[in-house]
Order: sequence, then C-alpha cells, then structure tokens
Amino acid sequence: MYDRIRGAALTVAAALSVALSVPAGAIEIQEVTSPGGIQAWLVEDHAIPIVSVAFAFRGGAAQDPEDKPGVANLMSGLLDEGASGLDSKAFQARLDELSIELSYNAGRDTFSGSMRTLSENIDDAELLLRLSVRYPRFDEEPVERIREQILTSIRRAANDPGSVAGDQLMATAFEGHPYGRPVSGTVETLSAVTRGDLLAYHRATFARDNLVVAVTGDITSERLAGFLDRVFGGLPQEPDLKEIAETEPATGQRIDIEMAVPQANIRLVGPGIKRDDPDFMQAYVSAYILGGGGFGSRLFEEVRENRGLAYGVGLGLGAYDRAGVVSAGTSTRGDQADEVIDILEDEIRRYAETGPTEDELQEAKDYLIGSYPLRFTTSRQIANQLLYIQLDDLGIDYVNERNGMIEALTLDDVSEAAARLFGGGAFTIVTVGQAGS
Repeated sequence: MYDRIRGAALTVAAALSVALSVPAGAIEIQEVTSPGGIQAWLVEDHAIPIVSVAFAFRGGAAQDPEDKPGVANLMSGLLDEGASGLDSKAFQARLDELSIELSYNAGRDTFSGSMRTLSENIDDAELLLRLSVRYPRFDEEPVERIREQILTSIRRAANDPGSVAGDQLMATAFEGHPYGRPVSGTVETLSAVTRGDLLAYHRATFARDNLVVAVTGDITSERLAGFLDRVFGGLPQEPDLKEIAETEPATGQRIDIEMAVPQANIRLVGPGIKRDDPDFMQAYVSAYILGGGGFGSRLFEEVRENRGLAYGVGLGLGAYDRAGVVSAGTSTRGDQADEVIDILEDEIRRYAETGPTEDELQEAKDYLIGSYPLRFTTSRQIANQLLYIQLDDLGIDYVNERNGMIEALTLDDVSEAAARLFGGGAFTIVTVGQAGS
C-alpha cells in the first residue's frame, strides 16, 4: 500500500506529537451531524492547538477493476499531488507552508485519509482537504512519478521473502476473489492503469453514504458541522460499488517457493471469525493467548523457548468485511521448515482441544485491558480508533464497554472459542526460502 504523510514542518513537529490531554478513561465522544446530514464522531480537547481528522470510504482495493489491481493504491499516492487550480508543486507548497499533514491509504475494504493541522490553520487545511477529496487532477507528471515509485516497491518486494509469502498466501487462500489480488497490483496491471481508471474509481467510491469520519482536538462541534459540509458535502450521495461476495480462505494447500535466502519464511491461513460475530471478543482473546501475546504465547513457548527453532512466531485474527481469517507466521532454517510447521499445527490442534488455563486467561485479560489506553494517547490515535470503531459498527459506547467485555469472559467462553476457531485444523501453508538438507 502506498501511504505518505506530507507537510510536517520542523517548527511544529514537537507540538504535533504531544499527547492529547484527555486520558482514555475520560474520553467523551460527541456525535455531530452537519446541516447537510453528514455525521462524524468528535472528541474535543482545547488544551493543545491541534486538529486531527480521520475518514474512510468503504470499498477499498476490493473495488479495483478485476484486470487492474492497483488502481486504489495508485490513487492514494495522488490525492495530494494537485487538485482543482493547484498543480502538484503548488499543492505541496501550501501543505508545507502551513505545516499541514495529509495522507491517504488504500486497504482491501476501505480507502482512508487523514489530515492533521494546527488549529490556527484549520481554514486553509479545510480548503486543501476539500480540493483534494473532491477535485483531484491526476496530471500526467505526478501519475507517472508515483506509478514508478510503486513499481519500484513492487519489484523490490519480489525479492523479499516475507512479501512474497504474504502475497502468495492471499492469492492462494482467496483465488478468484478480490481479496486474492495484491493491493499494490503487479508490474503489468499497474503499468496499464490510466487516468480514466483513476477518475472512475474516484466517482464510484467517494460518496457521502459511503463515508465515515472521526475528529479530535481543538475544534468545536459547531465548527466541525460546517467543516463536514464544506469538505464532503459536494460529493455524490450514493456510491457505485461492486458487490463483493462473502468468502472464506481455502485450506489444505501447501506451496513452497524457492528463494536464495538463509531462512524459510512460513505463513499459514485458515478460516476465522468476522468482526460482527457475537463471539468475536472471546475469539480475539483466545487467539491472543495462543499466538498474539509475544513472548508469553503458547506458540512462542513451544517453537522458541522449548525448541529454539525460530526467533519469533505470531498468530492473530484478520477481520475483513467479507471474510474472517486466522493467520500465523514465523521463519526458520530451511531444513527445519517442515518440523516447525508440524509443531505449529500440533500445538494449534492441542489448544483447540484443551483451551487455555485460568492463569493464561488472566494474564491475557490483564494485558489487553491494561494496554488499551495506549491506543488513545495522541489526537491522531484517538481519531483512528474512533474511525475503526465506526467502520466495524461497534457503537459509540464501545470505548467505555470494551474492557468490561473482556473482563467478563470466562474460561468456558474462551475455550469454546478455541474449539470453534482451531478445531478444524486445516490451513493453507506457504513457505518461501531455501530448502535445507
């Protein structure tokens, strides 16, 4: 994915990184509706003169043309490269002059953006954001320049075992589905993207009914209401999105790719659980105990501590809009790859049968509850968290209720989730590296 942040001047860099003065436990979220009907969540804090805006349009790279993956990702690098009457140089100069940070990112399910500014520059920042969102130019020079930067990244990734393994895993697990296509595209598909493709993607996805917004910092609800209409109000009401089919990852496949690197990079993927599933929280905690807890996880203990076969190993849930996945990964010497895979599969099966211990569950609860406030230490973090919560339709009270949900989980809850998630024991496996002897 192509994601840049522009316009951070040295004179305000320190101020922009200062933590928001509102502690996580005291966050008050306002739901703001503009006169034009655009909604946003707002956390006001006037102690620091910063405004952070995070927004997203549902759709993402899954909306790329089937034969041209990479359109959304290319566009994410171009929306600050000229808009309306400002060409690329003029637009960038204004961002730098005003110390405005503006960035875009294409994910599989969403196309997101963020802006951060000193509150004294909010009027100018609003104008530049409005032009960027509504009137991108897609001039030939920046299109070719950003395209070449992404092509360089794609070519570099082709020699990186982790990148190759990740792309192959998605292509195999979701063959024939938009999730199986690389977000950045390929050399061939990205090279074929035209200005018309960019304009078509923009028209189809940038719409008010498709929009989620979160704002934090030195701005009032009244000022935000006008901001929303002026920035986003001129967009079409409804998007023109292609229907993306529900799916789940294919299992039972094994792909080994030879690459002249010292270690084998190992990736596993299997069916998981979607975010709107009522059992998601116990599944999340269960997966954390098995492989998400770093040095304290079951898989780390077995692969690293007990056998010394890898430096690290991890497992977690991936919740896409149309699929839930469990994925795991590690790297080891090529001649140990099969042994490590066997250990991972055996340990996952064992965990499905037995579940966690009371001590493991309590340690997981303590960490997951205690670390949650760290996601809310800056205005940017808070805006992003509010955005994710809205995209997942978790409700405005989720911030205050989330830790209580975890604390209320019982050993039976988490054990049942372990059996549901891992009881099938079937994965698609990809290894990239040099087979040892």
